[in-house]
Amino acid sequence: MAAAAPNATTCLPPMKATSNGMFQGDDPLHYALPLLIIQICLVLLLTRGLAYLLRPLRQPRVIAEIIGGVLLGPSALGRNEKYLHALFPARSLTVLDTIANLGLLFFLFLVGLELDPKSLKRTGKKALSIALAGITLPFAFGIGTSFAFRATISADAKPAPFLVFMGVALSITAFPVLARILAELKLLTTDVGRMAMSAAAVNDVAAWVLLALAIALSGTGHSPLVSVWVFLCGIGFVFFCILVAPPVFKWMARRCPEGEPVDEIYICATLAAVLAASLVTDTIGIHALFGAFVVGVLVPKEGPFAGALVEKVEDLVSGMFLPLYFVSSGLKTNVATIQGAQSWGLLALVITTACTGKILGTFMASVMCKVSFSEALTLGFLMNTKGLVELIVLNIGKDRGVLNDQAFAIMVLMALFTTFITTPVVIAIYKPARMATTEYKHRTIQRKETSTQLRILACFQSSRTVPTLINLMEISRGTGRRGSLRVYAMHLMELSERSSVILMVHKVKNNGIPFFNKEKAPDSTQVVVAFEAFNQLSHVSISPATTISPMMTMHQDICTSAETKRASVIVLPFHKHLRLDGHLETTREEMRHVNRRVLECAPCSVAILIDRGLGGTAHVPASNVDYTITAFFFGGPDDREALAYGALMAEHPGVRMNVVRVHIDPKVAGGTVKVDVAGEEGGDAEASSSDEDFIADFKDKVSKKGSIKFEDTVVKDAKEAKEVIKAHKSCNLFLVGRISEGELAAALKQKSECPELGPVGNLLISQDLSTTASVLVVQQYRSKLTGPSLTSLKEEDDDASKNADDYDTE
Repeated sequence: MAAAAPNATTCLPPMKATSNGMFQGDDPLHYALPLLIIQICLVLLLTRGLAYLLRPLRQPRVIAEIIGGVLLGPSALGRNEKYLHALFPARSLTVLDTIANLGLLFFLFLVGLELDPKSLKRTGKKALSIALAGITLPFAFGIGTSFAFRATISADAKPAPFLVFMGVALSITAFPVLARILAELKLLTTDVGRMAMSAAAVNDVAAWVLLALAIALSGTGHSPLVSVWVFLCGIGFVFFCILVAPPVFKWMARRCPEGEPVDEIYICATLAAVLAASLVTDTIGIHALFGAFVVGVLVPKEGPFAGALVEKVEDLVSGMFLPLYFVSSGLKTNVATIQGAQSWGLLALVITTACTGKILGTFMASVMCKVSFSEALTLGFLMNTKGLVELIVLNIGKDRGVLNDQAFAIMVLMALFTTFITTPVVIAIYKPARMATTEYKHRTIQRKETSTQLRILACFQSSRTVPTLINLMEISRGTGRRGSLRVYAMHLMELSERSSVILMVHKVKNNGIPFFNKEKAPDSTQVVVAFEAFNQLSHVSISPATTISPMMTMHQDICTSAETKRASVIVLPFHKHLRLDGHLETTREEMRHVNRRVLECAPCSVAILIDRGLGGTAHVPASNVDYTITAFFFGGPDDREALAYGALMAEHPGVRMNVVRVHIDPKVAGGTVKVDVAGEEGGDAEASSSDEDFIADFKDKVSKKGSIKFEDTVVKDAKEAKEVIKAHKSCNLFLVGRISEGELAAALKQKSECPELGPVGNLLISQDLSTTASVLVVQQYRSKLTGPSLTSLKEEDDDASKNADDYDTE
């Protein structure tokens, strides 16, 4: 049969690239290009559809792509001969495999780009021990399993390469797939996540070395010296690349400054280097993908150069070409070959040994390193992730003749099973210990103990809001007493469908550690420089925090971080930004939904910052601060919280505050003004004080401070109230409660574009009010929102629901 295959292929006439069209009598399915287009469209439709169906199970996209490949092959749809000959004829497989392997080359380049050699050097003894144990035991189990295979279905396999291939197949951990799972489970920046990523990186490198050895051993040369020469030449190639490539890539990276587009010539040169390295390793006899992987590892990870490479390569490769590789694997996978008790017994054996070896080895090493039982077990299941990398190993083994059809099908099902169980098992067994909340007393800015430290979780999405945010923090420090303010600057990063999660991991590897590091000064971004300058020029303690989440669940990370860090207030960016003409335009509609959910679920007070350039485009030093803040008070807990925040700001020597209390004429109101605070106050003791008691206490403070001016204004109706607001538009910052209470506030309420800002907030951002002042809309913490506070969010949610039907936000 081996001799007949080449003759059979030579009898097939080559396919022409393009047809003359159906009107000329040409069938598009008989030409390479239209057939390839049909194949790609079919693959994308099926895999994306499966990914959508598997989304509730929180499975990574690779699972859908593996299943899709198997379904398109002879295991399912391929049982229909007409379908198989029409859409995947033997003549077209060469083109399909070539495109798939080209996509695989660049994907392996991205995988190498995600591996940071410096982080491997910094890998602690604990992660190294876990990684080695997670390789050694399953590798030994794989060798043991190989004897059972050779005694039954793989008797013709060469002993040495078959042993190594089975060992690698059982011991490998899919580094990119693991990163995606950790990110979706929100474990990426936890201790378990960092440990898993460090161990998986070491595991990955060791597995590629072993795979190179297995490929060298699987050569067709009769002399054992051939395998030795292949392996030695591969080592020589790696050392040559280590000597030559880094200086060249660093030179390119230096010529790509932050904030400027990367020159196309550098991108093209790098991609050409990937192809050249792949050609060299293929010529040596290892595999073309090794060259691409080595080049990716050697590209510097700091600066915009690596990010630009990912942006240029990833979408086309991961979204379009890589799924073809799964189809190529699926066409080689025939589950029907697994027949009889013997074959199914081997499948059970290989799944058992793969899981036992990986989980047991990792678990034992973790326990010896004094990791808790649940975390050790979680690490075991996380390290058992296989996915795409496993398929690459199996396909190389199949192409090299080491694995036959039956063994290949068994190993593919094993890879699918082990990856599929990772997410549900980890969710079931790992419950991160929640911090005791008994010490979390100060959930609001309004408090009796005004001398206690104020903690702010300040969120931002892009660098454009950072100057205003820093200037807001500057005036939030009040008198500037050291230790009075602690800021957690949280960068909100969206977890998209992109596979290269690790480039985001590089940005959060120092999560919780100060931004500033003198050794990183040359690569500092504008954000880092801004926060570093603020930290040095003020008495404010700043710590970075990062969340990497889908936009529909980002509110969970923000609320969890606020609770963990015991923040008193969360400052959120508004979903609109200022245009040159002075109007606000929507930039990220999704951020609006994040804000709404945080307002509803927050464990502390929340403020939404509408940025109109507070202080300009740079940090204003304390000595140069000269701001006027205007606060409007109608009544209710949100207004009290806004005034409490304003009183703190007014302690800053460069801040003047105008408080305008607007209330309705008692004659118009019928003699009394009833402020309904019942049901809105939750269980918070601090929020139970009445408006009158709060104002009386506030006026007493005003008399002692020359920086605060208090003004009582009586109006007849909502129209006059709006005129009062417009009359005080000359300031730097408006400070208002989100939902004001009372008869007058109810009259102000009308249909608005952004109900989450409340009636006064909406008035301050409307085009009717021409002002350059930024706006801070404050909501005081209540254990449970009720009444208008909740209703306004539900109104906004009804408008957004049609955009979010696919997501479960709880």
